[in-house]
Amino acid sequence: MGKVMLEVKELTTKYITRFKEDVYAVDHVSLKVEEGKSLGIAGESGCGKSTLALSLMGYYFPPLYYTSGDIIIDGRNISGMEPDDIRKTILGREIAYIPQAAMNALNPTGKVINFIEDVVRAHDSKITKAEVYEMASERFNLLGLPPSTLERYPVELSGGMKQRTVIAISVILGPKVLIADEPSSALDVTSQKMVIRMLMDLMEKQVIKSMIFITHELPLLYNVTDDIMVMYAGQMVERGTAQQTVFDPLHPYSKGLMGSIIVPESGSRGVRLTAIPGTPPNLKKPPFGCRFAERCRYVTPECIVRQVEPVETSNNRMYRCIFSEEYLRKAYANE
Repeated sequence: MGKVMLEVKELTTKYITRFKEDVYAVDHVSLKVEEGKSLGIAGESGCGKSTLALSLMGYYFPPLYYTSGDIIIDGRNISGMEPDDIRKTILGREIAYIPQAAMNALNPTGKVINFIEDVVRAHDSKITKAEVYEMASERFNLLGLPPSTLERYPVELSGGMKQRTVIAISVILGPKVLIADEPSSALDVTSQKMVIRMLMDLMEKQVIKSMIFITHELPLLYNVTDDIMVMYAGQMVERGTAQQTVFDPLHPYSKGLMGSIIVPESGSRGVRLTAIPGTPPNLKKPPFGCRFAERCRYVTPECIVRQVEPVETSNNRMYRCIFSEEYLRKAYANE
């Protein structure tokens, strides 16, 4: 096992609505990311992926609130730290974030170099403008962006250049953990490939030490990440290697996700697509038992009345289901 860059233990965060209702969008989630490794997080819209990404930085803004659990970055527990301390010592340097709508993340009234200066000077107030410019030029060259980009306004950049610029700003300080929240969404196929290749290059060149890649597309994660965690209704329902999760899913929800997606791999021709019936539960009042029970074709009365805890298999996989691994494999084989 390599050095653990990020370890999350039983993290729970919630939204509080204007009617004072609690919505537990992240519910007792645990994960680990080792140095040089990448973790993919998948699940349908509303499952808690982006909320988890925001929560991992330990920097909360209403209506999102921290409830319990630990977030440990390179051995340092940031849970409960003061927001000012997190902003000055953690964000950007220890952990960085590429937002889901990255192309709209830049203020159109400022030049690119202005955003970089703000990020760098938040950590080092004595650094000069010339030093910031030199640092930024080096990073932009590494990411295939001409240094002239630094003097341009966001409205002068194409969609792909905006995306790459946001990535460059996010990694300017060489964070130990980079969270990429659907970084290839809203881009054409060519730009998507370029952005993904760029993130992988950053890992290979050790500009970033580890990465969390969030998307709803499981097959994409197979080509980008080492491990995959599947989320459903705020909980982790399966975790394993990319190969295991994509081609040998254990949890009925993971199985349903893969069954509803076209996979451009050999042997997939002629495979019939299937949809997952129903909708996710209301997280204001989540069900007591399995949260996937109402949509699961293998549901039993026990699934509804029994709280389900994660199960670890003999080959270090995790899944949240009352059924044994052998039972599930037999059920899938009989379909």
